[in-house]
Amino acid sequence: MAIAVYEIMPREEKWFVLHDGNEAGPYLSSEAALVATTSAASASLMDGLGVEIRVQPGIKAPASPREGGL
Repeated sequence: MAIAVYEIMPREEKWFVLHDGNEAGPYLSSEAALVATTSAASASLMDGLGVEIRVQPGIKAPASPREGGL
């Protein structure tokens, strides 16, 4: 089975997605990059491919009012 691999990585305060040798972005947060990636990954699934999404650690998101509670 073929697998589509998406790699989300930080660079210079922004986030980028690598897939099939192409780079998408920049995205302002890892969350924004992940949302875009899952949309693209969904298309890969419909094409019958397996999907792997990797997210590198990096830039910490700014604190939000939700932080520290549910």
